[in-house]
Amino acid sequence: MATTGRKLVIACGALAHEVAALRSSYRWLELDVHCLPPELHNRPERIAPAVKAAIAAHRDDYAEIFVAYADCGTSGALDAVLRETGVERIDGVHCYQFFAGVDAFAQLAESEPGSFFLTDFLVRHFDRLVFRGLGLDRHPELQSQYFGNYRRLVYLGQRVDADNADAAQAIAGRLGLEYHFRHTGYGGLEHSLRRFVAREAQI
Repeated sequence: MATTGRKLVIACGALAHEVAALRSSYRWLELDVHCLPPELHNRPERIAPAVKAAIAAHRDDYAEIFVAYADCGTSGALDAVLRETGVERIDGVHCYQFFAGVDAFAQLAESEPGSFFLTDFLVRHFDRLVFRGLGLDRHPELQSQYFGNYRRLVYLGQRVDADNADAAQAIAGRLGLEYHFRHTGYGGLEHSLRRFVAREAQI
């Protein structure tokens, strides 16, 4: 039986900090959040089944559910799950696009096709998810294979944070890439959640 008026966001763990910040800022007291492991991005074929299982596990407890994922490399598999379950997600191909905005991201990508993008989350967890995740701590000779075609690191910052900026610049230097910063705020994540919270629940 749905808890009257309560809503749930099933979010990528890489967005946990941002969703929590928005929930606190807007005082969305009726909104609960369930995060899936960010490591799923290393195996995108597992994202759709994990989201489907989370929806099934929580559907009876909430008036409405929203999924805070873009397609995220699922090649449409996530959208197939959401059509089946009647749940919506954030518009976009990936988080870089919905944070920066479709047009702004396209301009960044077109101005330098060899751009490697980072968000606040990826800056904070670069060593764990990227460096060690790709095995570069054990096989540093693979760095040129993974990053040899990149020319620029673009840090899409959700917050203006000096420590994050310093860390992103250090990552760029480590990879031998030109550094570029763009403050995005919460972009499409914020817009999507505001619409979801404001919508009258279908109880």
